[in-house]
Amino acid sequence: MNDNALKKQTVSGVFWKFAENGLGQIVNFIISIVLARLLLPEDYGIIALVSVFVTLCDKLVISGLATSLIQKKDADNKDFSTIFYFSLGMSFVLYAVLYFLAPFIADFYSAYNRELLISVIRVMGIQVIVTAVNSVQSAYVSNTMQFKRFFWSNLGGMILSAVVGIIMALRGFGVWALVAQYLVKATGSMLVLWFTVKWRPSLVFSLKRFKALYSYGWKIFAASIIKVLYNDLRSLVIGKYYNAASLAYYNKGQSFPQIVEGCVGGAIDSVFFPTMSKVQDSKEKMLSILRRTIKVSTYFITPLLVGLAAVAEPLVDLLLTEKWLPCVFYLQIISISFVFAPIEIENLQAIKALGRSDIVLKLEIIKRVVGTVLIFCAVPFGVKVIAISLLVGNILSSAINAYPNRKLLGYSYRRQFLDVLPPMIMSTVMFFAVRIIMVLDLSNVVLLAIQIFTGLVVYVLMSIVTKNESYIYVLSIIKSFLKKKV
Repeated sequence: MNDNALKKQTVSGVFWKFAENGLGQIVNFIISIVLARLLLPEDYGIIALVSVFVTLCDKLVISGLATSLIQKKDADNKDFSTIFYFSLGMSFVLYAVLYFLAPFIADFYSAYNRELLISVIRVMGIQVIVTAVNSVQSAYVSNTMQFKRFFWSNLGGMILSAVVGIIMALRGFGVWALVAQYLVKATGSMLVLWFTVKWRPSLVFSLKRFKALYSYGWKIFAASIIKVLYNDLRSLVIGKYYNAASLAYYNKGQSFPQIVEGCVGGAIDSVFFPTMSKVQDSKEKMLSILRRTIKVSTYFITPLLVGLAAVAEPLVDLLLTEKWLPCVFYLQIISISFVFAPIEIENLQAIKALGRSDIVLKLEIIKRVVGTVLIFCAVPFGVKVIAISLLVGNILSSAINAYPNRKLLGYSYRRQFLDVLPPMIMSTVMFFAVRIIMVLDLSNVVLLAIQIFTGLVVYVLMSIVTKNESYIYVLSIIKSFLKKKV
């Protein structure tokens, strides 16, 4: 594939992934607001806890092998079929383990309703089987860069889950409305992808192919497991030492910045990993793509996250009502901590694309040991300090992930810091401009409208005045796209 064709596929991929993530996050956000108004924080606390165990099983099913399929430039149907059958078999084993461990998990978290927790674990655990099917489908779509398929599959799953979840919440099903929404969303997305993607598994399993893929994938798998355990460790600790309401406030505060990071960062990450994998033989091209990805990601994500922190109080009060105001602090801290995500994630994507899964595993071990120490040092001081430990951990993680690319690609942390400094400075100025408006005695709707407008104007004007490189780059792509449409 020549450079122009790859560039067109990449731009198209970013467009469709952004459309998928953007529309999907908006739909999901609306659903979450409706359900948050209908349900209690304790209901969300139960789902947050159970999700930790289901997500862990999901990662065990995928085992890093989906990433291997994307990273392999010449993956064929035999590779995809082999991983499909392995993942499906693993999913049934893991669901059985989760089913039988449910009573022991419920006994450990004794502050929760035991019978309810057991039932929720066993029902939500069904998603593990769905994940097995969906992971290989998704890997095939990513490998062939058919990102438009993701748009329709996720949109279909979200709309169907919205209808089911809201109807059940209105009928008083409580936590089961969230369980149903969780399962229907995953199953709906899987079914749409199944019927829209031409790939089907063949009746073949190659042990040789499996070993080759696993030699790369097991390190990614181990790194993913460590990352999942670490990311969910805060939820496990809060769920154990505090209560369901505290866990719900923490997770709800986290959900807002996750929407932003998932919408913008997720779209860019999903496309640029297969793109970098296709040019893995040219370090010069890899470096160019990595720098561009970090700059563009930071340019968009930083003002959105900083702006979210600036408008947190009126936003939560308006959308979720006063009962959710305790989540404001967590929303603000976690939003700022996610600002460092582009440096951490994009550097890791480049290392994976180079085939250095050994480095990925080493980095994950170092980061999570440091992060775990921070968490347990914070536990005696309350949930707020646990949230602050996430901010400190993310700053350190970005520096740790950036270090190997100093030698691999000649991209030092200092150069990376200088690349992301302009949007960080502009976002800081924007933050104070938006916060000043808080002194006005206005309704939440009017206040939010003025704050959002002010933030947008300030950031765009600074981009124009400073002739920001990412602003000019994105503007040129938009103009080129519009010319083709005319």
